Amino acid sequence: MPREPIPEEIRRFILTSILSVPFLEALLIYREARGEPLPPTQVGRRLYISERATAEVIEQLLAARFIEPAGELGVGHRFAPEGDSAAIVERVAHYYRSHLVEVTALIHSKTGRMAAQFADAFKFRHD
Repeated sequence: MPREPIPEEIRRFILTSILSVPFLEALLIYREARGEPLPPTQVGRRLYISERATAEVIEQLLAARFIEPAGELGVGHRFAPEGDSAAIVERVAHYYRSHLVEVTALIHSKTGRMAAQFADAFKFRHD
């Protein structure tokens, strides 16, 4: 039985804002913490990725303005999305729980297309 398509708002957010599955998973880990600071080691352990990969994902989340340094609150970073991003992250979190395969397939299709476009840029063409 085919499942319903991903709602357009969620689909658009994933395609424009989510860089990878670890990025989404880390975003949701910070969201679950409800503003409490999380040290990078804790995030990396929960994602089963290296310190280097964790640092890269955290840098991406900082650049996307989904998290911020904890500052005086403690070590690490905390969930602090700008504007109404928190609302869409909440909707994505709920949808992701019941549609894991569809969401990860969408993320992978996006990164696959980007890799193909990058590779195409280096193809020698006889025009």
